[in-house]
Amino acid sequence: MALEVMVRTRATIPLDLAFRVEPGELLALVGHSGSGKTTVLRTIAGLWRPALARVQVNGSTWLDTAAGVEQPTHRRRVGVVFQNYALFPHLTAAQNVASAIDHLRGPRRRIEAERLLELVSLQGLGQRKPAQLSGGEQQRVAVARALARRPEALLLDEPFSAVDRKTRDKLYAEIIALRAHLAMPAVLVTHDMNEAQLLADRMVVIDAGRMVAEGSTGAVMSNPDALRAMGIREAAAMLPAIIDRHEPDGMTRLTTSAGNLWLPTVDAAPGARLRVRIMAHEVMLARARPEGLSAQNILPARIIDLQPGDGPAVLIRLALGEDEILARVTHRAVASLNLQAGDEIHAVLKSMSIARDHVTAG
Repeated sequence: MALEVMVRTRATIPLDLAFRVEPGELLALVGHSGSGKTTVLRTIAGLWRPALARVQVNGSTWLDTAAGVEQPTHRRRVGVVFQNYALFPHLTAAQNVASAIDHLRGPRRRIEAERLLELVSLQGLGQRKPAQLSGGEQQRVAVARALARRPEALLLDEPFSAVDRKTRDKLYAEIIALRAHLAMPAVLVTHDMNEAQLLADRMVVIDAGRMVAEGSTGAVMSNPDALRAMGIREAAAMLPAIIDRHEPDGMTRLTTSAGNLWLPTVDAAPGARLRVRIMAHEVMLARARPEGLSAQNILPARIIDLQPGDGPAVLIRLALGEDEILARVTHRAVASLNLQAGDEIHAVLKSMSIARDHVTAG
């Protein structure tokens, strides 16, 4: 049930891109406002028709301008979560979800709506209207309603931008957990690279309607062209980890494929799987294992490659056990340490340099 998209147009927002999203995969379309991200989503959903485009899902053609094929929006099995949620204010949460269920009737429709609300952790709130729900709860109703269509593709258009940071972090964890139940391809539109890294399997970076980079989140975050297009000086990588134990001194010990990692108390039980966002500029490098440092996290690593930037910095991709992180150091540091691809070194990371919202369930 893969989603294949090709869009080319010279309209108000010129577009020239093509990508494929596999079943169960979440692809993030990342770019500044006005780069064309939402226009691509509108094309998939049937809300906009470019001069030249093709959209196929599971071998079924929704749009092929060259062949004269165009399925109307109501014929496309697509679930969309909009930036403002677009809930019916006069309907309850359960009624909002039930309004999108067209394959069931009577009590079965109500039961299915309740099941979907439970899936997004809203059990017991089905009789509340949107005004009686928090922003995060409204967002989850919107997700449940999108899933009620039994979509062949799920589209998320900046779905977290209307909630505060604390609510957003909680919703990230819930979306990650929800993904275990989803088998359709999903596309997330966002301008937030942190959000894309936390949630997506792959990224497509768009600049002025053109694809600048495509690939895994790790590959894109180490791509200088993608980082320049987004105006991001600080790259980052996601490191998988498992909580080992909580220490009496307020620290949590995690295990990674390269060794132990200590962070300020992480609010999760031992055994929980996490992903830790490591900022490249927070990673120091040493030829020999340093001693007498306040930094608690010193992990063996191997240099995969070095990518010079336009300024004084070099982005270094490191193999850390079975995983990868990034380090951003100066050309002078590279020269003084004589760093080269294949070198065995040590990565040094301060425990307090990792923000609480850079740790998420994984």
